[in-house]
Amino acid sequence: MGFARSIHLQDVSWLRGLGGLFVKPARLQIAALCYRPGESGPEILVVSTRGTGRWILPKGWPEKNKPAFETATIEAYEEAGVVGTADPRPIGSFRSFKGLSSGLKIRTKVIVFKVKFEEQLETFPEIGQRKCAWLPLSEAMDAVEENNLKRFLHRHQSDLT
Repeated sequence: MGFARSIHLQDVSWLRGLGGLFVKPARLQIAALCYRPGESGPEILVVSTRGTGRWILPKGWPEKNKPAFETATIEAYEEAGVVGTADPRPIGSFRSFKGLSSGLKIRTKVIVFKVKFEEQLETFPEIGQRKCAWLPLSEAMDAVEENNLKRFLHRHQSDLT
């Protein structure tokens, strides 16, 4: 009983520090906003997620020893077979969540780079794992479920020329 009392009376300020373990900073992902001319204005590429099939932009974790804009072109190629030229300056960013195979979701900050379409290859690393669609911007905004991505696309409509 004396032992329990001594623990109770000890300084437990270290417990406050544990709260930081459960609130992690957003992880960084890089996305490709691939665009091309369409009949009624620019079209953008959306790809489905492997797990739930939601429409998103091609995106992934930063590549070691590569500039972020190069990561954007790598993701466009790996997920959709798109070859293009990325603007080295980001167009903007939005907050998102990344679902992990364990079922956990982690907060992410997604930095987006415009990628001007050149061609789409018939074979690429993730063929058969995702669906790809080129949609007019207004249809893409309707197709994506993530509200932050919808707002991002709405804010950057005029940047796709």
